[in-house]
Amino acid sequence: MWTLRAAVRPGSRLFRVVRGCGAPRGAPPLPPCPERALAAFRGGLGSPEGRGGGGRGPRADGRRSRTGGKEDEEEPEDAEEEDELLRRDPLLPAGTQRVCLVHPDVKWGPGKPQGTRAEWQVVEAQALVHTLDGWSVVGTMVVPSKTPDRKLIFGRGTLERLTERIRGSPEITAVFLNVERMAAATKKELEAAWGVQVFDRFTVVLHVFRCHARTKEARLQVALAELPLLRSHLKSDVAHLGGRGGDSRHIMGSGESFLQVQQRLLKDKEVKIRKALDRLRRKRLLLGQQRRRREFPVVAVVGYTNCGKTTLIKALTGDATIQPRDQLFATLDVTAHAGRLPSQVTVIYMDTIGFLSQLPHSLVESFSATMEDVSHSDLIVHVRDVSHPETELQKASVLSALRALRPPRPLLDRVVEVANKVDLVPGYRPAEPGAVAVSALLGLGLEALKARLDGAVLRAAGRRVLTLRVGLTGPQLSWLHQEATVQAVDVRPEAGVADVKVIISDSAYGRFRKLFPG
Repeated sequence: MWTLRAAVRPGSRLFRVVRGCGAPRGAPPLPPCPERALAAFRGGLGSPEGRGGGGRGPRADGRRSRTGGKEDEEEPEDAEEEDELLRRDPLLPAGTQRVCLVHPDVKWGPGKPQGTRAEWQVVEAQALVHTLDGWSVVGTMVVPSKTPDRKLIFGRGTLERLTERIRGSPEITAVFLNVERMAAATKKELEAAWGVQVFDRFTVVLHVFRCHARTKEARLQVALAELPLLRSHLKSDVAHLGGRGGDSRHIMGSGESFLQVQQRLLKDKEVKIRKALDRLRRKRLLLGQQRRRREFPVVAVVGYTNCGKTTLIKALTGDATIQPRDQLFATLDVTAHAGRLPSQVTVIYMDTIGFLSQLPHSLVESFSATMEDVSHSDLIVHVRDVSHPETELQKASVLSALRALRPPRPLLDRVVEVANKVDLVPGYRPAEPGAVAVSALLGLGLEALKARLDGAVLRAAGRRVLTLRVGLTGPQLSWLHQEATVQAVDVRPEAGVADVKVIISDSAYGRFRKLFPG
């Protein structure tokens, strides 16, 4: 359970101490994955290798994949350059941090958050801190602010009282100021006033991303997202150096100032990162083309961070190697997992990055390529944590982010909504028509969800259910077993034929008619 100790004196009228809770829950073992699904999985179409098939990347279970053909190989110089781009200093200090969370509570005006309350913004900020190993929240201060856009965010009197309390609490080693972005000059002045490091929401989320990124693509995307922060700090550092008498005007006789040289180096780094990401994107598109040739339907599972996407996929696939974690942004790489529907059709479930409200645009932009898999899927499943007090706001955030990806309109129109964690809401009934209520952890409602997905996937992927009559001595039956999903075979030995009930794609049925006319 999230715990919190106040770093302010009781009875203060200026500050409110907020307590949040959320108990991690373990998942029981599930039955093994179907053999056919595993075969599809290991065939390079959707292993847990971060990108759903990059055969040389790390798997979701921490092992290295042995699959992967020539298309997975990289030029040595490309791999060396990418490794160099990923060598960088830690974004935030390593080791234990005892954080004081300061939340500016805007009561009115354009800066007032819509559809939420300060208490739940604080709970989410606490969860971000607890996601980082060795970090803890030792105090929370909800501070009224009329002018969150001003340089120091708070008025003079409020800032003085904040400074007194922070400096008077020796257990505090850092302050998390729960604003989206903080100017470098603001950061320096607040750090000077409070005597500890000060982080904004962007910096903390970015550090969480960096700690959770496993594949090369995710790490490169984090490196790309860091560049605006590095540029901001660079200008502030150079200004500080100049103010202390440091000579930052020229270097090595090039005529460039120190700032210009560093800006050019950052620009060069950005170009190289984007080129490396483009190479990985082309590889992902190739794997997607291979998947489409094999005609495996793809189901993209999306939702607000920590809503239970990974737990649901584990329940649907029976893959015991999937290990959900009760923390924000546990999934940063889009991973692929094979499962089988009641119709015996094998599908690929894509586990995606969780959404979060108030994410800076540059961070969303950096991960947009990863989310392309959503736009290329056959069906989207939107998982909601209906036990969360702000589940409606979370839903709005996810749908807004989905629309920003600009997927095909028919794909948006056939989103399947899953109301998860109903075991925490006694008597819950979905208000939305067509929504399916489940508890992925306890297995409640999964059969109804599978049936719903079965019909939706068949329609979305252009599959049809047919009964075809084939000869017993010809190759048709073997061909159907290989190219379609055979559901039943009714053999009529006296006639030398069999009636075969199959689920078959339009393209495969066209090939069947061409190969076996009549």
